[in-house]
Amino acid sequence: MATYMQVICTVITCWQCLIMGMITAWPSSTLRLFESSKTPLQRAMSETELALFGSMPSVGALLGTPLLGALMDTLGRRYCCILIGLTAVISWSVIAVSNSVEIVLTAMFIAGLCGGVFLVVPIYICEFSQENVRGALTTGMTIFNTLGMLISYVLGGFLEYHTMVYVCLTMCVFGTVFCYFLKESPVYLMVKGLEDDAAKSIAFYRSVSSTSKEVQEELEVIRRTLFPEMDTHDSPEAEQLKPPSDSCRKLTLWEFISRSRSTRQAIILSLFLVTASVFHGLVVVQVYAEPLFAEAIPHMSSTLCSILLAVFTVLAGLVAAYLTEKAGRRLLMILSSLLSAICCLVLGAQIQLHWGPNWVTPVCIYLFCIVYTLGASNVPYVFLAEVFLPEIKSFASSLAMEWAWLCNFAILFIFNPLLKAIGLGPIFYMFAVVCLLTVVFSWLFMPETKGIPVDEIQVVLTK
Repeated sequence: MATYMQVICTVITCWQCLIMGMITAWPSSTLRLFESSKTPLQRAMSETELALFGSMPSVGALLGTPLLGALMDTLGRRYCCILIGLTAVISWSVIAVSNSVEIVLTAMFIAGLCGGVFLVVPIYICEFSQENVRGALTTGMTIFNTLGMLISYVLGGFLEYHTMVYVCLTMCVFGTVFCYFLKESPVYLMVKGLEDDAAKSIAFYRSVSSTSKEVQEELEVIRRTLFPEMDTHDSPEAEQLKPPSDSCRKLTLWEFISRSRSTRQAIILSLFLVTASVFHGLVVVQVYAEPLFAEAIPHMSSTLCSILLAVFTVLAGLVAAYLTEKAGRRLLMILSSLLSAICCLVLGAQIQLHWGPNWVTPVCIYLFCIVYTLGASNVPYVFLAEVFLPEIKSFASSLAMEWAWLCNFAILFIFNPLLKAIGLGPIFYMFAVVCLLTVVFSWLFMPETKGIPVDEIQVVLTK
């Protein structure tokens, strides 16, 4: 019963990721419409505006991610999810009532402010879930984001423009309302000194009494994580993180980072992994799915190809949720990146040289989508949610997600010009190089974090 409650709450929380997936994939089905003479807007978009249309959510996320990172420690995780939902409602409402190109681009920027969802949701889930299901539930973020893309492809392929907009708006409203039924993260409540509320939160997510032994044990684990001075068997690093005995003040952010070797290591690892995840290249295939399929597979319906892409990604995400706990993070990242490199090399050669029959191209794209989603898509964000101590988690996670969105903007903005300059085949060769570098890096430097409490992860990172 405890796991069922955590799964239900994960679904409600990840609904905001679904909304973000719909808005980021929306350009795939509307790009050609907006550049045509039949555009529902007041005029057709220019080439620069089309590039901004696909990348503007990433620009908004550059602002939204640090903002939500700060608000997580003041408003809390639950209210940040509600704020994300309200922002999405505003964005789709603006799109619904306006036909101005500039206002639609502004609405895409506003939607991008929700990009901090990929910061808030994994941390929230990680803090209310048990260690034996933590990794699987955290991958729900990616599954629902891809499910949102699938919904966007289907609605864009079969519904009239305004009908689709109103359906998306309705889904945003429902997702925001559902968040009111959640409880705040017990870790956040403990940081604020609200121990009784934290006990009630743990009891809610475990479906037990707030006075039960299980709740008291989890509270003790949180206390040890938040207050290392309570542990009589401190590591050398834990000793460094204590303030001077004659001072009551807490360490500043910079002092904490400079004294904590594990935190510095975790930041470096996280930045590399999220960068690698973006530059594996699947985000380009997802956002520009229809025009990309039209170029790569002109003999097949691009709408059908896009829908199949999202279906395979959702199914692979479900398998990834299982494998994340069974195979572990490190092995999954290595194998996923290696297989992604092979797919990109074969796909690039097929597109450039046409060495095989036409069906090879869609098969390679779908295989790339599947193997990427099994590991490289999920693992960096699971890792990000697991490795940081509570004192640094909001800042460090915000930094990594801010960098991820900057990478997203860069790859989406340069893709169309790069496509015209060198062609689609060489672009996939570049993705393959990134995949292979990720294999080497993960093999040499990435530790395994499966099922390990955050205080023990710090010890692993310093070895």
